Amino acid sequence: MSEVESAQKLLSQIDPSQIPKHIAIIMDGNGRWAHSKNLSRIEGHRKGAESVRRITRACREIGVRVLTLYAFSDENWARPKTEIAQLMELLAKYLVQERKEMLDNQIRLQVIGTPSRLPQFVQKLLNETLELTAKNPKMTLNLALSYGSRNEILRAVKTLVKKVEKGELSTKDIDQEQFSQALDTQGLPDPDLLIRTSGENRISNFLLWQLAYSEIYVTETLWPDFDKKHLYEALLDYQGRERRFGLTSEQIRKNQ
Repeated sequence: MSEVESAQKLLSQIDPSQIPKHIAIIMDGNGRWAHSKNLSRIEGHRKGAESVRRITRACREIGVRVLTLYAFSDENWARPKTEIAQLMELLAKYLVQERKEMLDNQIRLQVIGTPSRLPQFVQKLLNETLELTAKNPKMTLNLALSYGSRNEILRAVKTLVKKVEKGELSTKDIDQEQFSQALDTQGLPDPDLLIRTSGENRISNFLLWQLAYSEIYVTETLWPDFDKKHLYEALLDYQGRERRFGLTSEQIRKNQ
């Protein structure tokens, strides 16, 4: 059976009524993929960018409403300057090349993190793409750029403190909803499913608040090799789980 036929067979088993509204992915393994093939790390990142295109398109096709991709973390700034420069060039190229795809498929680009730390030429292209796609209604592609969840939570706390200091908000009115709206992901549903590639079993400072009740799926597949077949396997695994949100199985069945 070919890869295409294998993917199609898996797709036919997926229940379209149980597609996650929001999928988040920690895209890990670009460097290891390149090393295994005696290639430079940037070649792994380039191959990883192809996976971004492939998985974004697949999510759009099956009806996922939000796809959040961990593209560049706060910690990634500690990498060698040459690698960072290459990553920024690759990001700029992606933003230009994928505009037509986003517009044709009604995909809205959104960013979480501190993109103000990105080079000016990247910020310019990013802002242009954000503006061009702002009204696209079918799906949101949410890129985590210069992102760290602890930093995001601290920024949210400071935002709420300022509102209290200005008399715009009372401390007794601060609840989970208020806090969620102060985060970068305001207006988006929390992820139903987190996928991490390359077999690492950690969250890596990613969406710590938002992942409270997300289903977690870890695959040994390195991100550059992650394709539709692997996405569908993750979805079938997700659909086989019972999401209880603190309730018992009996309560869930009674409420259905």
